[in-house]
Amino acid sequence: MTATARLPGYDIPAVEAWIARNVEGISPPFTWTRLEGGHSNLTCLIEDGAGRKAVIRRPPMGELLPKAHDMGREWAIISALGPTAVPVPRALGFCEDPAVTGAHFYVMGFIDGHPLYSSADTERWVPLANRERFGHSFIDVLADLHSVDPDAAGLGDLGKKEGYIERQLKTWYRSWTASIEDARFDDPRAHSLQKYLLENTPEQGPARVVHGDYGTHNCLVGADGSVAAVVDWEISTLGDPLADLAYALNQWSEQGDPVPFRDDAPTAMPGFPKRAELAERYAKRTGRDLSRLDFYVGFNRWKSAAIIHGVYARYMAGKKSTEGVDLEALRRRMVSFLDLAEQAVERLECKA
Repeated sequence: MTATARLPGYDIPAVEAWIARNVEGISPPFTWTRLEGGHSNLTCLIEDGAGRKAVIRRPPMGELLPKAHDMGREWAIISALGPTAVPVPRALGFCEDPAVTGAHFYVMGFIDGHPLYSSADTERWVPLANRERFGHSFIDVLADLHSVDPDAAGLGDLGKKEGYIERQLKTWYRSWTASIEDARFDDPRAHSLQKYLLENTPEQGPARVVHGDYGTHNCLVGADGSVAAVVDWEISTLGDPLADLAYALNQWSEQGDPVPFRDDAPTAMPGFPKRAELAERYAKRTGRDLSRLDFYVGFNRWKSAAIIHGVYARYMAGKKSTEGVDLEALRRRMVSFLDLAEQAVERLECKA
């Protein structure tokens, strides 16, 4: 976090003038501090002379894909979830006039909490005595999100309600096949697994809001060890909540995992609940049947491999700088995720 007088992407005088007219509870001039993380969106802490704080967020600079970095989407979600049990920052103001600073932006309440990206973050923000509490809060918040009726919350038009898994399988399979030539790499399991998953997709229950990237990096842990807020809702949509659950469990690395979801995983340390305990707690809290959870685990492992394959292809084609990138390690991780997807499908078949 670095204090700065000038910030790319923000016309500070214009933004402060807009906030003065449209946002209550905080008054310019502000001290601006760039916050790291947040999917490359330009996110800043602003603090007024009275010590009152808020957070402002806008898309990155440059040309964007049509649906990428949708600030209006994030604003709508935190506004709708504010009255629910799901902890989100308070929605303070949304500017849809790009003339102010070149893009839509929104202002939300400041949360005194910290994301967990690494074991160092865990050591700093979640002492051993708080780790069980954090794990329980982490899964309880996800269960509470999946208990929200999107129509009742005003989010019924957030996305298509049916066919979530099928759409994802088709989208990421297109990505895999389109990346084969540039990657100079293919794996027959990417094709056979996609076919199996497509042909064996469980019937989807009522659609719920799915975060899409629910993990410790998007949950701000408070001083007491509980989740103070969930952030980064830009890829959220409506879909199958069990896919969201499996994604979260896949990211929840344990000590001894042969392939942690990320290196130096924040939860691969003593004191955290195991994935099985989190799944059981979720089932009790929601009443959902998790007998086919391995389908969703396998689906997410396969999807992660497809995402990495696309990234790997861009590196191999020279479309991204490879400076500091271990391409062989990236390739091994991709293959490992296909291994894990295959293992999940085998467990599923053994139960059939």
